[in-house]
Amino acid sequence: MKIRSVLLLMAVVGVMPMWGQKRAMTVKELFELVETGSKTLQETKTSVDFAQKGVEAARAQRLPDVKASLSASYNGNVVVMDRDFTNAQGFSSPHFGNSFALEAQQVVYTGGAVNAGIRVAELQRDMAQNVQRSTFNAQRFLALGQYLDLFKIQNRMQVYEQNIALTRCLIDDIHAKQEQGMALKNDVTRYELQMETLKLGLRKLQDQQIILNHQLCNTLGLSEVNIMPDSTIVSQAFAHDGQQYWQQAALTSSPQMEQSELSTKMAEQQLKLAKSELLPKVAVVAADNFSGPFTYDIPPIDKNINYWYVGVGIRYNLSSLFKQNKKVRQAKTGVLRSQQQQKVVAESLDNQVQQAWTLWQQTYADLDTQKKSVQLARQNYEVVNERYLNQLALITDMLDASNIRLNAELQEVDARINIVYAYYKLKYIAGTI
Repeated sequence: MKIRSVLLLMAVVGVMPMWGQKRAMTVKELFELVETGSKTLQETKTSVDFAQKGVEAARAQRLPDVKASLSASYNGNVVVMDRDFTNAQGFSSPHFGNSFALEAQQVVYTGGAVNAGIRVAELQRDMAQNVQRSTFNAQRFLALGQYLDLFKIQNRMQVYEQNIALTRCLIDDIHAKQEQGMALKNDVTRYELQMETLKLGLRKLQDQQIILNHQLCNTLGLSEVNIMPDSTIVSQAFAHDGQQYWQQAALTSSPQMEQSELSTKMAEQQLKLAKSELLPKVAVVAADNFSGPFTYDIPPIDKNINYWYVGVGIRYNLSSLFKQNKKVRQAKTGVLRSQQQQKVVAESLDNQVQQAWTLWQQTYADLDTQKKSVQLARQNYEVVNERYLNQLALITDMLDASNIRLNAELQEVDARINIVYAYYKLKYIAGTI
């Protein structure tokens, strides 16, 4: 019997894949690694930096516009003639010419266009930050799903290994009975088929473990390691807050809700920009010009001339009186549409939270059912096993009892993990994960 057990252990180990270094990991560590290792998050961080540069560019519009020009030229001689091209007379002109001009303009009133443009850039940055937070939550939830699936598979593997060991003991007992003439070879064959089915199921789980572990390592930006989930997570007690608590949390924390609010604010700023085109633009202007020679006299005067001025400029686009009003009406409609979309998002979020909360409560009822199923399945197995050992039950009865017990134990393991998944899904929808 001992030799057979050793051979069985060698066979099971033989089908197990070679693993790299093991790394125990809690959910907190998982989330920290998502933040530092996710390639998707790196792209959103770059988008936030890009939007911040847009804010700086918009604020720069408040600075004055300064223009400067400098030139040197060679001037030819002046020729004067009548309008019929007769009586031409030449005058010598200074050949070297120079010009320097400096002009500064400071806008003091634009009808709110500059401030609205800055606010639009800030809202675009806030939207980029919201996308970053939304992506972060999504990556956390994705990694958690892979993490819990990995944990689920590892627990299933333990159940399979326990059932393989139990089946091995039954095979040994049947072999002993066969030697005593109390069992048929067909009984041994059936349980050996059951053993092969269990070993195949274990191998499939091991392959799934390899796939999920690889995917999780990529999500976290880790080199290939064997991630070992924290087994205490299934015994963690979660606060049983009511549905109203989660509804309020979603309204204040959900990235979806925040994005819709930002869209409404963006539409309002677009309306301000449209209205600003109906107002005049006022700027303070200063300029200085230094040039020579003075060519506006005959003959030209070889002198430098300098003049400057300071003043106030007003500009108004008259066509906006009959064009811009249409854009204003369009912008008002855009604000109304954004407000309506915000209500749609709130309604959708309410439905999502209600569904997630209800399913979370359902997982506890499911666990209670599965606990009772496991208890009954084990009692049934013990009774059938005792009857079989006393030759009061058939081998098929034992196989059925064994399969019922296996399925019940697997369902209980899944039910415990489903509670954790449902809770974090609720947090993900509410934006508090």
